[in-house]
Amino acid sequence: MLKGIYTPLTTPFVRDVVAYNKLTGNLQKYNQKALAGYVVLGSNGESVFLTKAEKLKLIATIREHSANKTLIAGTGLESIKETIDLTKEAAENGADYALVITPSFYKAGMNNKAFLNYYTAVADSISIPLIIYNVTKFTNVNIDIESIAKLAEHPNIVGIKNSTENIAEINATIYNTPNDFNVLVGTGSVLLYGLISGAVGGILALANIAPAECIKIFNLFNEGKLIEAEKIQSRMHAVNKAITATYGVAGLKASMGFLGYYGGQPRKPLQPLTSAKMKKLKPILLKAKLLK
Repeated sequence: MLKGIYTPLTTPFVRDVVAYNKLTGNLQKYNQKALAGYVVLGSNGESVFLTKAEKLKLIATIREHSANKTLIAGTGLESIKETIDLTKEAAENGADYALVITPSFYKAGMNNKAFLNYYTAVADSISIPLIIYNVTKFTNVNIDIESIAKLAEHPNIVGIKNSTENIAEINATIYNTPNDFNVLVGTGSVLLYGLISGAVGGILALANIAPAECIKIFNLFNEGKLIEAEKIQSRMHAVNKAITATYGVAGLKASMGFLGYYGGQPRKPLQPLTSAKMKKLKPILLKAKLLK
């Protein structure tokens, strides 16, 4: 069963080339935390800017340096065939689960029938379990509860990462799926509230820069200490907003640099933060007590 806090790792670049040594340096630090595992090739990993060869080498590198933590690989592509092919190769390189984003290019055609066909075909053809990835802010499509409930019956579709802040939607997903279907919160802003609803954990950009705080919220919830958990959740709210909605990947990577990890710059065409934005970001980290 998937349970706990997972870090969706960023991809480090030096002069726009993947810096695998910087990645392993970050992993040495993350491995000291009680993280449940890692996600590679997610939105925060700039997967859409990576070649297939880079993707597979990233998976293999993280597998080698992950201290046996669970490894989830983002393998979803627009076509069923390419998704199956990449997922098979990801498994060969050490991925434990496949995180498969909803296809979205032909938005008007992404209905219940299309989603059922897509995910069933992929799940039938791969050897590792599949996690549905719903991230409407990037795809502008939202997989409906009816489709999720039907897909949850498939023995090789084991969960969903829901990256919306819609707690009602998370509630409905949990209510309409079996107890062994794993619902994961996809943004740090609603981690505690998702756990209260019945989510089993989270895949959180926030865990790249505040892994201890995310883990603490999770542990306090499990201990029934909701007031203490709420205090940390509230303290992390502005930080999470800054590294996701406000400044995106560039803000997340800049924050990592402030906090002793290698963030570096995003891959082009994404642009690094301007100096003016950097000046606005640092006080947010200070106020949240992530920086001293």
